[in-house]
Amino acid sequence: MDEAQQAKAYAEADFSATDQAVIDRIDSLFPAGLGERIVDLGCGPGNISFRLAARYPVSEVLGLDGAPAMLAIAKARLLGEAGWPNLRFKLAVLPCPDWPAKAFSAVVSNSLLHHLHDPMVLWRTVRQLGAPGAVVYLKDLRRPGSEAAVQALLAAHLPGAPPLLQRDYIQSLRAAFSPEEVIGQLQEAELVGLQVSAVEDRYLEVAGRLG
Repeated sequence: MDEAQQAKAYAEADFSATDQAVIDRIDSLFPAGLGERIVDLGCGPGNISFRLAARYPVSEVLGLDGAPAMLAIAKARLLGEAGWPNLRFKLAVLPCPDWPAKAFSAVVSNSLLHHLHDPMVLWRTVRQLGAPGAVVYLKDLRRPGSEAAVQALLAAHLPGAPPLLQRDYIQSLRAAFSPEEVIGQLQEAELVGLQVSAVEDRYLEVAGRLG
């Protein structure tokens, strides 16, 4: 999602309810916190990163994204607002072999998986960056079972959205994975300690601690 129009449309859309739901869910699953260093993979314009930095002010939060147009929005907000000493953003295209291994106490990602041509890139990055026992939480769209279901979800959740967002939403639903496919990906990546669940009418989540 590196088109300027895409980035602008996404940043201007109101995803506050679903973004906050991610933070609330993380808080409920891991009430002891996320540790000293949190990485947000595929942070986009920083929606989740800012909320993580606010919820966990003693943690360092790093937002990574491969789309310069998205990161420009996140960095502009960071520069324009005071009170974010624990948050920074960096351009990074997965995989990131030069990043230090086992450097983060928590690996978070929201709606990145379905954007990747090779989903194993994400899971290898989780293994690389997460320290032993690191918290892992990923939420993504779940592929509907039919084209009729795709259209029903569009009508239910983005009925008045700009055409560009509606187009991207449909493409994202079609590109998403099933829980069974993600379970297979985790097994291939030899990631233990993570559970895959179908949540709500259109999401899946992967949560747990690295073994």
